[in-house]
Amino acid sequence: MSHTYFLTGTDTDVGKTLVACSLLHAWQATGLAAVGYKPIAAGCEQSAQGLRNRDALQLQAAGSVQMPYEAINPIAYAPPIAPHIAAEQSGIPIDTALLDAGLARLQASGAERVLVEGAGGWHLPIGGGRLLSHWVADHGLPVILVVGARLGCLNHALLTAEAIRAAGLTLAGWVCNRIDPDMPFYEHNRDTLAALLGAPLLGEIPWLGTQPQAAPHGLDVRLLQ
Repeated sequence: MSHTYFLTGTDTDVGKTLVACSLLHAWQATGLAAVGYKPIAAGCEQSAQGLRNRDALQLQAAGSVQMPYEAINPIAYAPPIAPHIAAEQSGIPIDTALLDAGLARLQASGAERVLVEGAGGWHLPIGGGRLLSHWVADHGLPVILVVGARLGCLNHALLTAEAIRAAGLTLAGWVCNRIDPDMPFYEHNRDTLAALLGAPLLGEIPWLGTQPQAAPHGLDVRLLQ
């Protein structure tokens, strides 16, 4: 039976794909088949096969269930801008029915864990007054939060957790990703969040430089609620 999680972050560029690939590897290490899903991606590059997104390609490579690219990333836009603006400019709206069908396909693929990676932060506009978080709530998906550890992350993390729970969803766990190597009192901030978020800390990712690789980083998926 497939179990699905949604992965969000405290902001854009906080390491969601890095964490997503680590989670996929961690599930596989426990003997579970796992696949990633990037339903909406902007900033895609044109290739001979069509638009391709770097994050989605990393998810495709990290999964243990082989699926075509279009199954991993059904909605792709070239401009590196907010997806709802890219949708307006291209004349191709974000169709949540397409997102639904893509999720159902992966859930029926034989994967025991499906990890849906969002774009940007929790409240991502997708057009028509809708947010991607509304879609997540419609499916009742438990949420994993990536906290980009830098100045301001306490407020961002706590507000995001509050919004997730206000939507009636479970904050299943969180990951602390050190994206600022010079963040003062990093450990103190991490411990403050561990005490206040009310969800298990699945692990930490240290500063990996400006171009971190999407490799396993020892996250403990056994702690997920």
